[in-house]
Amino acid sequence: MGIRIVIADDQAMVRAGLRMVVESDPGMQVVGEAGDGREAVAVARRTRPDIVLMDISMPRLDGLAAARELLETPSPPKIITLTTFDTDENLYAALRAGTSGFLLKVSPPEQLLEAIRVVHSGDALLDPAVTSRVIATFAGRADPTPSPALSELTPRELEVLRLLARGLTNAEIAKDLFVGEATVKTHVARVLMKLGLRDRAQAVVFAYESGVVRPGAA
Repeated sequence: MGIRIVIADDQAMVRAGLRMVVESDPGMQVVGEAGDGREAVAVARRTRPDIVLMDISMPRLDGLAAARELLETPSPPKIITLTTFDTDENLYAALRAGTSGFLLKVSPPEQLLEAIRVVHSGDALLDPAVTSRVIATFAGRADPTPSPALSELTPRELEVLRLLARGLTNAEIAKDLFVGEATVKTHVARVLMKLGLRDRAQAVVFAYESGVVRPGAA
């Protein structure tokens, strides 16, 4: 069956274009479409996709609200938000809502397909350095609130979380900690599980908002 995808956008021509791009990859399948946020929630619940491509600006229920609603369901799909506006505010709002990625509608087709593959594999779509910059900017506006869940992490897992928030890849973390990449993947998986997070993007948000790292920290 490949990667199952729902496309949610209020413009029929945009949906048609996205469907054409997605179905050009034999490993992907569009299992549903929606023209507004409320319909997106209903279609996703009915079809149980792996990924929802979610427009931010839609009638009845905007994409971020629809994403939040879907992500509260058991075994939720991963969500890539789509927008025509490349703004830090939209990016932060999308990440804060718990989505796994953010993509401009003007992105080339191959970037969309790669984004779907990356998010489906369990990673965050955005370059971690970009994510870190945005989260640092917005999370720095308020005093961080330490989470009780941090006490569940071992010292090594806490260090891995700090390095994730700094934008390091698994390979870079492995080099920094003098361990193998497989060990880093295990640490990352345990950090996400213990903190109840879906992916690296959420881990970056959590790290800044809980004060594990602070804006401007090296």
